[in-house]
Amino acid sequence: MTMVFGIPLPALLGQLLIGFINGSFYAILSLGLAVIFGLLRVINFAHGAQYMLGAFVAYLTLAYTGLGFWPALIVAPLIVAAVSAAIERTMLSRLYDLDHLYGLLFTFGLALIIEGTFRYYFGSAGQPYQTPQLLSGGTNLGFMFLPNYRGFVVVASMVICLATWLLIEKTRLGSYLRAATENPQLVQAFGVNVPLLLTLTYALGAGLAGLAGVLAAPIYQVSPLMGSNLIIIVFAVVVIGGMGSIVGAILSGYMLGILEGLTKVFYPEASNIVVFVIMAVVLMVRPAGLFGKEI
Repeated sequence: MTMVFGIPLPALLGQLLIGFINGSFYAILSLGLAVIFGLLRVINFAHGAQYMLGAFVAYLTLAYTGLGFWPALIVAPLIVAAVSAAIERTMLSRLYDLDHLYGLLFTFGLALIIEGTFRYYFGSAGQPYQTPQLLSGGTNLGFMFLPNYRGFVVVASMVICLATWLLIEKTRLGSYLRAATENPQLVQAFGVNVPLLLTLTYALGAGLAGLAGVLAAPIYQVSPLMGSNLIIIVFAVVVIGGMGSIVGAILSGYMLGILEGLTKVFYPEASNIVVFVIMAVVLMVRPAGLFGKEI
């Protein structure tokens, strides 16, 4: 059997795959956080709850309406985005002129309410969600066995991240969004509906979290705790990449997922803290993050 640094090659590649899958979710979730903070300057602590909500919408629509995985990929993010847009318009928008701490406290409380409600009705135990039939089974690559659905998640996450980056950086709508955060009065003077743009921005970030929840449902069980178990790591990823940096969120998500997977092979005891150790080092060396702009 081929060995790499004393580790069997299949075991190493298997952990790399797990790390890449985890990194895919880190990238999508941290991207949503970066979009919201970069454009709205809101530290969205409800992001984990929105991720959980997307998974539960997929689970409940399947249980009560028979809506399968593929329609849920569209329906669930739209529902999460619509609910989040209503919350932003009616409550969160009132906090924009206040200190960032108020937005953080509001979204933290919102996350506790959503999680507590789902725990009350569904308990803490996870609910299974079936892998779509089209992606069941796996593919033998010769050096390892790749589950088809996990391969799909990796590809889908890359497409989602690229599409979001193109929307923010390369389209007229994205330029309006960026301009509205820098000088909202000037943009409003040109006839652009700035409040609507801000609502759409928050809905986009929340929708990305909901989409990640649907993708996660067949891999991790659908549970009220799935968001709270992940959000702290995702915040660390965002800090490492640079608060508000779209590219930083994407690249840091994948890199840290892979690094976490490698740590599980070579030093398993440190796998749960390696992301936070890196965050501490980055903050000491470059407080703005790897891809953030120095102030």
